[in-house]
Amino acid sequence: MNKKWIILISLVFILLNFAHSYSTDMINGAGATFPYPLYSSWAADYNKATGIKVNYQSIGSGGGIRQITERTVHFGASDMALKPEEIENSKLLQFPAVIGGVVPVVNIQGITSGNLVLDGTTICEIFLGEIKNWDDPKIKALNPNLKLPSKPITVIYRSDGSGTTAIFTHYLSGACKKWADNVGYGTSVKWRTGIGGKGNEGVANYVKRTPNSIGYVEFAYAKQNKLAVAKLKNPAGQIVAADFESFAEAASSANLDAKTHFYAWMTNAPGKKAWPITGATYILLAREKNDINKAVIKFFEWAFQNGDATAKKLDYVPLPKSVKDKVINYWKTYIK
Repeated sequence: MNKKWIILISLVFILLNFAHSYSTDMINGAGATFPYPLYSSWAADYNKATGIKVNYQSIGSGGGIRQITERTVHFGASDMALKPEEIENSKLLQFPAVIGGVVPVVNIQGITSGNLVLDGTTICEIFLGEIKNWDDPKIKALNPNLKLPSKPITVIYRSDGSGTTAIFTHYLSGACKKWADNVGYGTSVKWRTGIGGKGNEGVANYVKRTPNSIGYVEFAYAKQNKLAVAKLKNPAGQIVAADFESFAEAASSANLDAKTHFYAWMTNAPGKKAWPITGATYILLAREKNDINKAVIKFFEWAFQNGDATAKKLDYVPLPKSVKDKVINYWKTYIK
């Protein structure tokens, strides 16, 4: 084969790849594991309705932010909202898609969901490595009628860049000064003790097979893996269970404003029934990719109109109509 034919074939491949990357018959997204069960279900239903495929890779919020910043996917997903200045500097767009809860999960013989009660201080000190055994007096004080084993606690945390970690550590930073001063919050932090698992899937699997362990996962993963979820004492001093109602009450306090690209936190919300580790999950778009963005927002607009029942079935909280309307107006402002 002569040199001209090699060059011609190479150009054809480049053009085909370019066309595929901008095809609206396949939308490629990547990022947070938190919403993966929901996005997968929405994608399957959207494909049945429209014939358009949405391929979403569950790689963690850090990976989603990186890939959309590098323009290697059509949309990124993150459970940690980027600050308005980060959105502007990276020439991105950002909007919330759904709300959910992060939950502490345990593997203790004889303990089922709702048996164990924890609070910000005990979780903080467990993850700092200061509370080392399940029968520690601070845990027993919250659970006077529960028989807790005299066994060492194994902490399981996220090893990858994770919005679930950002929500969990933001909660701890607000609930425990020691955590705020020594660790802080973010998609990755310097853990003081424990074993790392990749993704919500990895943490769930580690907890499932490790006796006397504790970890944190998005609620849907806890339910799918039949893990025991602890109740929490919230900032109002009330003991609350993780459920649709407690997530929704926390979400109702959030100030989701299009002017700040919807940057907000929902942790340690003030409501009496509010689950204190609640957060929104966000979609990130490259601002200059107008045609691709039109295809992406068609998918999410369809999900807003048709996907609430699926969200509720998987224990996510759909965005209130007032927030959906703000998001739709935001799209109209930036995507022509």
